[in-house]
Amino acid sequence: MNEAWLTVFQLPAYAPDLNPQEDIWSLVKRDLGNLAAADLAQITRAVKRSLKQIQYRPNLVDGCLAGTGLMMGG
Repeated sequence: MNEAWLTVFQLPAYAPDLNPQEDIWSLVKRDLGNLAAADLAQITRAVKRSLKQIQYRPNLVDGCLAGTGLMMGG
């Protein structure tokens, strides 16, 4: 039953091209591609280090957002 106040949008199950975080994770995975970690703690440190490096390069973050065609509100 569709109520007058309810609008239903059918969204794709998975749309990485509309999700800027997918591009961020792609950058992280590129950094970690050849990591031969001894344990989970080493992987965790490497991921945090990679995310920190991305954080200080706003052009990368902006590029990931621009790649979706979406805009930030504000």
